[in-house]
Amino acid sequence: MIFYLVAAIVLAADQLSKWWVRSHLEMGVASTVWGGLVHVLRLENTGATGNTFAGYGRWFVPIAILILAVVLYYRSKGKLRGAWMEVGTGLFVGGALGNAVDRAVFNAVTDFIKASKGHDAIMNIADIGLNAGVIVILLSTLFFRRKRAEAAQTAE
Repeated sequence: MIFYLVAAIVLAADQLSKWWVRSHLEMGVASTVWGGLVHVLRLENTGATGNTFAGYGRWFVPIAILILAVVLYYRSKGKLRGAWMEVGTGLFVGGALGNAVDRAVFNAVTDFIKASKGHDAIMNIADIGLNAGVIVILLSTLFFRRKRAEAAQTAE
């Protein structure tokens, strides 16, 4: 249940934030929100990270669907167990679906969160979900692998 909740929250937050950005910011215009805490700059990315593969963004929609299918398959087989794995895969799938919706509907992903002053990275909520999901999945895998190894040594 955690997986579905996290994925739905990431997808909804991503799509709502992108709707707000498309409705209130002109393309290429920088601004700040939340009292200057967050710097925003609306860009449309027709490719992948850093606009690599520009113009081929829709090719990534089937990849997002494949990611969802693989995660659902492994979940059904009991391979992705534990609260942290649920959170990590939920973040990752929610992010993948958020960007896939943009690519399918607009043929471009709306990016708007400027990482920090002095950096060129522009991202969105889906990108944050994807990155956070990968980190949580890796940490969960490493932590529980180590925990299982320690339990096996203790059992010997």
